[in-house]
Amino acid sequence: MERVNMVKSVGRALEIIDIVSSNKNGCGVTEIANQIDINKSSVYRILSTLESHGYIEQNEVTGKYKIGYKFLQISSRLLDSIELREEAKPFLKELETLTNEVIHLVVFDEGEVVYLEKLEGNETLRMHSKVGKRAPMHCTSVGKAILAHLPEQKVREVLEAKGMPRHTEKTIIDPDRFLEELKKVKNQGYATEIEENEYGITCIGAPIFDNTGKPIAAFSISGPRMRMTDERLDFLKEKVIEAAKNISARLGNPA
Repeated sequence: MERVNMVKSVGRALEIIDIVSSNKNGCGVTEIANQIDINKSSVYRILSTLESHGYIEQNEVTGKYKIGYKFLQISSRLLDSIELREEAKPFLKELETLTNEVIHLVVFDEGEVVYLEKLEGNETLRMHSKVGKRAPMHCTSVGKAILAHLPEQKVREVLEAKGMPRHTEKTIIDPDRFLEELKKVKNQGYATEIEENEYGITCIGAPIFDNTGKPIAAFSISGPRMRMTDERLDFLKEKVIEAAKNISARLGNPA
């Protein structure tokens, strides 16, 4: 019963958002209540919750509610992601053709990476990754690549919020050691992850910067350790760095 009520509340909240967003001058509590046929106190509670999260704003003069800037922030992220995916695709396809390995494109969101694109390559490889799935940052090459270009305080905040759970025996779980690893990553321009997230899997990745120089995403080449040898990683590092620069340039980064 509690679950049913929760689903109903979410549904009503979405209805209210739809009503408010359709009226550029805003809506009052009574007006909203009349449209969805629930009492005003319930409408007010939902509006208050949405307002506390930035999805709804109240005009102090008229008392009417309008859509909040949180939606602009979300839509901006979505548009950035769509643009990123389209601009990155040709370069990622080149890497897929060159290596026949799995290519991942991720974005940085709320202290994690989210898979935005996955090119399978021609070689057989089983991985847990899929588009839309989230992954930790401390044990992935893409996560390291992004964190290496963020302020130390921000990195520590991410590590504190998300923790550093051990995924394999090779996972770095000490914050200070991890910060030293990030310095190395920043200096060399790419990151590696050798069986730190999944046994038998090795990845090499690099960050993607937007027009302000902010690391907003990263990509990687992933393959089994028996194919992704130290010699092959050494060969791929220049390819990865070059692709990262080209994608960043397409997003307006001058460097």
